[in-house]
Amino acid sequence: MTSINASDVIGIAGALIVVIAYFLNLHGTLCTTSYKYSALNLVGSLMIVYSLIYHPNPASMLIEGFWASISLYGLYKAHQNRRTR
Repeated sequence: MTSINASDVIGIAGALIVVIAYFLNLHGTLCTTSYKYSALNLVGSLMIVYSLIYHPNPASMLIEGFWASISLYGLYKAHQNRRTR
């Protein structure tokens, strides 16, 4: 049986953050254009990447790289929207 270490716990927490952000969006509580939505996705993605450093999986690393990049773009857009208001 495989033991769970700190990197696993961090990765699981990151996955939960991403899923919770998605659920809150579908529930109508969190808008995809909000700063919080992109920030939650970025933090969750980086936590998953941290776990992937210890348990490499190229396909997962690729998707998390895109997820983090898109989240950064979302943060940029949210910042731009705040400036134009």
